[in-house]
Formats: sequence, C-alpha cells, structure tokens
Amino acid sequence: MRRTIVALVAALACAASTAAAAPMWNEGVVARFPHDTSAFTEGLVFRHGLLYEGTGLEGASRLRVQRLASGEVVRERRLAPTLFGEGVALWRDRIIQLTWKSQQGFVWDRRTLAPRREFTYRGEGWGLTDDRARLVMSNGTDELSFLNPTTLRRTGVLRVSDGGQPVRGLNELEMVGRFLYANVWPSSRIAVIDLRSGKVRAWLDLSDLPDAESRRDADVLNGIAWDARRNRLLITGKFWPTIYQIDVRDARGRPVLTG
Repeated sequence: MRRTIVALVAALACAASTAAAAPMWNEGVVARFPHDTSAFTEGLVFRHGLLYEGTGLEGASRLRVQRLASGEVVRERRLAPTLFGEGVALWRDRIIQLTWKSQQGFVWDRRTLAPRREFTYRGEGWGLTDDRARLVMSNGTDELSFLNPTTLRRTGVLRVSDGGQPVRGLNELEMVGRFLYANVWPSSRIAVIDLRSGKVRAWLDLSDLPDAESRRDADVLNGIAWDARRNRLLITGKFWPTIYQIDVRDARGRPVLTG
C-alpha cells in the first residue's frame, strides 16, 4: 500500500511538472501617446478619463494625474525623498499607493491628492490593482495578496504558476475583464492570470516595444492600464517616451479585450 501511495505521489508530481504551458497571445500597436521619459513607472491606472501614474526611485517618487492624449500633468503629489514609490490602485474616491521596502502605504484623495491615511504591510510592495471586490497586491515573487479595500488588511494569498512552475517577478498589475494582467520583472512579458486558480491563461510578449529608436534610454516594461469604457489596453515602461495602446488577440486571431 505504501509503495502504491509513493508511486501515486510521484506520478502526480511528474504530471504537474510537465503540465502544458499557457499559449502566447498576439498583440499589435493601435495608437501612441506621450509619456514622460523621467518617469520610472511603477503603477498605472486609467479611470474617469484620466491617467493615474505612480513612479519610483528615491527622491523622484510621485503620484500624478495626467491627460492621456497630451501628457499634461493635472495634479501631482511628491513622496518623501527617502521613499521608493510603487504600485497604485483606485478605490472609490481614494488612491492607494505602495512603497517598495519601507512597508508603508498611502491613501490619497482622488480629486485633490490630499493625504487621507497611511497603512503598513509586511514585505515588499510592488504592484496593486482591484478586482471590484478586493485589492490585489504583488511583492515580486509568485505570490499575490488580497487586501480588504477599506481596512487594507490582508485577507488571502494566491500563488501563480504556469505549466506547474511558479511565476516569479510579478510586478505591476491590472484587471482586464475577468483576468489579471501582470508585468513579470525584468522581462518583456505580461502574464494573463486566472484569479480563481492562480494559473496563467496566456502570455503577451512585448519585446518589440518600445520602438527601436527609443530603446537606448528605456528601462523595462512596467505599466498596464485598462480603459473599460473604450476597451483600450495601455502599456508603457520605466523611462519610456511612449504609452502604447495595443490590440490583443488569441492564437486563433480572435479579439480578447472586453470589459
């Protein structure tokens, strides 16, 4: 009996390790918008007709609200020079912003960027978004944490995998319809994740962006924003000069971006 159980466990482990990896979806650039090349992008959200961006690096971290078409900054809040800003999410009339290693988060008024409160969490803060019921937070590993959007306390954890292997480096996050899109640092790939199972449903390879003439000073891909009203997916990166609107289609050529 013991040998049978051992054999069964081994077989299950082998099956998990050889599970099929998620397919690659196709993307194409639909439109381009200006992006500040001094912005070390850590969080990106499009809501209420405006783009909300959180940037990193000590002494340069800020939260700003801007117009997509022109890049005009409407409002801006600078973080203390000792802080390294990270992901941002909108929840009702608030903006929640993480920091990297200080375990300190901020809640700002959405309209004025006035401070509302501060909160703490364990570990590093990387990406942040919401699934309409919870905040979803990454910390650079394969782990996603769920937070109560009111108390900002952790309510659950989910591990992300593809083909039976953990997907580490989860960074900037954005809910697009039913799926969570996640930048995977320091790659040029975006994982499309099913939050019910933690499994990667598909991949996007954006290694052809930014444009060749812009690559010299550009850093890694990091920044995903979803305009649900117009079904627009916007992506950018750290120090990139451009925000790209991309069209995404599955392996059969069918459009997959729906609100």
